[in-house]
Amino acid sequence: MTIKRVSMDKTDSGIFIVATPIGNLDDISNRAIETIKNSDYVICENPKHSLKLLNKLGIKKKLIPLHDYNESNVINRMSNQLLNKKIALISDAGSPLISDPGFKLVQYCIENNINISSIPGACSIIPALQLSGMALNEFYFAGFFPKNKKGGLSFIDKIKSLNKTSVFFVSSHKLKDCLTLMETELSLRKISISKELTKINENTYRGFSHELLIKIQKKHENLKGEFVVVVEADKSTKIRTVDLEKYNNEIIKLLLKFSLTDVVEIVHKLTGITKNKVYKWVLKQKKH
Repeated sequence: MTIKRVSMDKTDSGIFIVATPIGNLDDISNRAIETIKNSDYVICENPKHSLKLLNKLGIKKKLIPLHDYNESNVINRMSNQLLNKKIALISDAGSPLISDPGFKLVQYCIENNINISSIPGACSIIPALQLSGMALNEFYFAGFFPKNKKGGLSFIDKIKSLNKTSVFFVSSHKLKDCLTLMETELSLRKISISKELTKINENTYRGFSHELLIKIQKKHENLKGEFVVVVEADKSTKIRTVDLEKYNNEIIKLLLKFSLTDVVEIVHKLTGITKNKVYKWVLKQKKH
């Protein structure tokens, strides 16, 4: 019996969003290879990085770098080619647009009725979730852990109140800061950290934040690249869905004794409701 391979690409022009390997170069589909091979141009993040993959596949193409700061210029420069040329969009690793540039380009194509096709494949989020051992019937992708401390606090505070598994990226030079912050705010949550996924040195660490800090420091890990962090869901949902109105009289009494900041901190600790939500509500009461 002969199985006929049918191409799903309905057109030979437009943008083709192609997933590339996240580590192991063998993790690429035949369709992805054919799409890149038959493309007129390849839009990528780092041409030097993408060239390694293309050389491995024996493909020579003109590589066009795309970043957040030059995306509009690339769109203007290639507006005509988008109408009649086949262009592959790839990232340094994994599925494009997942915390990578390309959003404006896709939006432009949608607004101008230019064909968009997706060639699915590797994405580090999925294997990290699978390896975490946590509930995956529902999860929240939070993007990248912020660079500054204030942004990090807000980031962790949001995850803290979610009753679903959370997953996000963190760069190597922010990993220890991230774990230290989670030790303060999420000390009772199980955490999983994956690095070098699909590579020879692939590793996943599981445990609580203080345990992971010790493991990383004890093993003298060569911290490079990006890590995928998975955080256990909040199991105290009933406490966090409590109505602040029920605490109205108690909060007013607190406002007479303490500052707004102190009251927010106290109510947050007692109820588990996010500081942002408590702050807005308490501020409203203070005005009244």
